[in-house]
Amino acid sequence: LIDAGLAESDSLFEYGAGRIVIWTRNNSPIDPQTLGIDSFRHPAARKVAIANPLHAPYGRAAEAVLKSTGLLETLSERLVIGENIAQTAQFVESGAADVGIIALSLALSPQMRRTGRHWLIPLDLHPPLRQAGVILKRARNRAAAKAFVDFLQGSEGRNILQLYGFLVPENE
Repeated sequence: LIDAGLAESDSLFEYGAGRIVIWTRNNSPIDPQTLGIDSFRHPAARKVAIANPLHAPYGRAAEAVLKSTGLLETLSERLVIGENIAQTAQFVESGAADVGIIALSLALSPQMRRTGRHWLIPLDLHPPLRQAGVILKRARNRAAAKAFVDFLQGSEGRNILQLYGFLVPENE
């Protein structure tokens, strides 16, 4: 957006990095907390949901996990592809998939926390899921946009991001 002249050149900021988890419903015989990456090898893992790696960053990370663990080829026929990470979570929550790789932030939401369990995928199994933002030149209220950036980078915003599983950059 900056290169295209659509965002303020000095406004780029990183506010966190996402994490991914293996998630199943509470009533699933697959227990990711015990099995970890072997959750995908469980006989009940007939359908495995990931976001579309062609356009979803969390899908690219999920694909990297499956590649780095040697599971991608084994699971290729069983993959259920969500258009985005929210749809991927919905597939597993609804039972359309037996297990999935979803965002930790979704797994920690009240609904998903009540209905399922998860295992945090180690950071060394996938590329970082860096979250960043810019202020658009066409922002109607630049002061409000700047105030929101300051909030995200301040202690209250950082605490909220951490509460939902995001890694936050060190204060500079």
